[in-house]
Order: sequence, then structure tokens, then C-alpha cells
Amino acid sequence: MELIILIVVVVVIALFVIGIYNGLIGRRNRIDEALAQIQVQLKRRHDLIPNLINAVKGYMGFEQKVLTDVTNARASAVTAGAQGVAAQAQAENALTGTLRSLFAVVENYPDLKANQNVLSLQEELTTTENQISFSRQNYNASVLDYNNAIQVFPNVLLAGMFGFTKREFFEAEPEAAAVPNVDLSLS
Repeated sequence: MELIILIVVVVVIALFVIGIYNGLIGRRNRIDEALAQIQVQLKRRHDLIPNLINAVKGYMGFEQKVLTDVTNARASAVTAGAQGVAAQAQAENALTGTLRSLFAVVENYPDLKANQNVLSLQEELTTTENQISFSRQNYNASVLDYNNAIQVFPNVLLAGMFGFTKREFFEAEPEAAAVPNVDLSLS
């Protein structure tokens, strides 16, 4: 009888450990999937920027510094992905700032504001910025859930043993969190 009780206790403990482990794996995988969604949206954004620059280049010949800044910020953002979430967030925030300055300069060119190609690219970029924002929110919610799960008792006892470590949030600077608001209407 004692052997049966011991076997039951061991099985219950094993099932408990397996449940915690599988739950942590699921949370970690949700973070990876959420980060992949951010990467998809950032790639779309990175792909749109050269098209936008080409569309405005002819109109803004003497505004070369703005175009160069956007191009350099895009290049930094593309390469920052390999440096971790914090570096990527910082590079993307810098890119958002340079895009804002580009859109501010566009306001000074009536012909450019009326260009259908620029209007279309602006709309696509705004939509992409919104999708990036939603993807960041999803990622950060997943990170919060995971970080909480590895820090609560009894999970904390097993998380360290199995190599589960705290994840970083994808933080946007407050001014980078807002989508650039540009009115390209003919008014």
C-alpha cells in the first residue's frame, strides 16, 4: 500500500512538473510568434520606405539631407534586428522620427501633396504603422504573461532549472508610439 501511495505521489509531482514546463514552453512560443509578427510588419515598413523616397525624390531635390537621414535610419533599422529586441526598438524609434521629418517637409510641396503615388504610399505606411503598434502590444502582453509565469511560485523553482529566462519588452519611445499625422489633401 505504501508503494502505491509513493507511486501516486511521484506521478502527481511528475504531472505537475510537466504541466508547468509545457505551460512555460507555450508562453515562450507565443512570444516568439508575436515577435515574428512584428518582424513581418517591420519588413513591410522597410520595403515601403524606398518606394516613398523614390516618389518624393524628384520634388525634393534640395532636401537631400532629409532623404539621406531616412535612408540611413532605414538601413540601421534593418540591421538592428540581429542585435536584439532593445536595439531593434531603438533603431525603429529613430526611423519613426526621420519619417516624421520627411512628412513635415512634404507639407511644403503642394505638387507632392497632390501626387497620387505619394498619397497611396502614405496610406500604406500609416496602415503598416498601425499594424506595428498592434503587434508590439501583442508581443508586450505575451512577454508580461511569460515573465509573470516564470517568476511566480512554484514556477520559479522550475523555470531556472529548465533555462527559462526573463524576456525584454519591445519598447517604443512615447513620441514614437504615435503614428505620424500628415494631411496630404489639396486644401
